[in-house]
Amino acid sequence: MPRGRVHQRRGKGMSVEAALSRREVRIGRTRAQDIDRHVGARMRERRIMLGLTQQQMAELIGVTYQQAHKYEKGINRIAAGRLFTIAQALGVDVGYFFEGIEARQSFRPTPQQRMLLELARHFVALPNRRYQEAICNLVRTLASAPEEDGEAGSTTDIDPMGRSGRGER
Repeated sequence: MPRGRVHQRRGKGMSVEAALSRREVRIGRTRAQDIDRHVGARMRERRIMLGLTQQQMAELIGVTYQQAHKYEKGINRIAAGRLFTIAQALGVDVGYFFEGIEARQSFRPTPQQRMLLELARHFVALPNRRYQEAICNLVRTLASAPEEDGEAGSTTDIDPMGRSGRGER
């Protein structure tokens, strides 16, 4: 086949759109690879919709023809910055490439992860840098303090206002 010509391969008369809609992403050890292939297939689908060859696409995004081909096949993972460039070149949002992928429902953050997220949200909401530095110093001090009694990491004796739970109010 001559270079630059687009060959749209379809199985049993199925359109690219139908093939993509039937794609199921497995949850397991190949999930990242499945997502890479899905993103590449969406890239290829959009390129074909716009009537671009792989060579033209490669030139638009600043890579070689071979690299564009590897992206479309999911052989090479597309970096975030490059995906943004591809989205702009194809006139779509970055989210377009992930449409049709079902989110993993089994993830549940641990109590510690929830606390860390809450801490981060409150930290960035502090009104000034001085307060943020004070929080960092407090955490640094607490982390380096020797454990007295009780469970490691226990917060039962610590009040959010910095008072201990031993009647010092």
